[in-house]
Amino acid sequence: MDDMLKKINFILELEKLKAVLRKSKPIGLERFENSAEHSWHVCMLVMVLAEDANPKVDVFKVIKMMLLHDIVEIDAGDVLVYDEVAREEAYLKEIEASKRIFGLLPTHLEEEFINIWNEFEDGITNESKFAKAIDRVIPVLQNINNNGQSWMENNITLEQVLNKNVIIKDANPALWIHIKEKLKDSPFWK
Repeated sequence: MDDMLKKINFILELEKLKAVLRKSKPIGLERFENSAEHSWHVCMLVMVLAEDANPKVDVFKVIKMMLLHDIVEIDAGDVLVYDEVAREEAYLKEIEASKRIFGLLPTHLEEEFINIWNEFEDGITNESKFAKAIDRVIPVLQNINNNGQSWMENNITLEQVLNKNVIIKDANPALWIHIKEKLKDSPFWK
């Protein structure tokens, strides 16, 4: 029963992810997206785009990464991916958050989830490279279709967007070509 109570406490802790607001707005909406919505959305992208991954990836493992990687934002908050200084500071908070939040679980799940979270953060395996690239797709598409909302609000340049998101190219070259064309044709950069 003790393990079940730990699992329930972890599940209830995840409710807090719904209150973590990101910097982008869902397409056509005035409110900001929350991190729980983002996690669901990137999992859907994995399911849709994984067949195009080269090299092939373990889809179930990538989905686990996508569901786990932002849980640390419960404690650390969301940081704009283009803010390198804030990202570095947030990473230290995220490490502590991973220990606290995953530490709510029974030991075997705690170890599994921390290992998956670390694998995502390290970005070395095929699965983590693919996951990191897919994680970038949704905010880019949201911004393209929301007149550059978070980019304009944060003075992000086209060059920054291209440089930070080029990892999409390795995960899905055809998608990257489409995104680059949309970015360069977007009127909000002019």
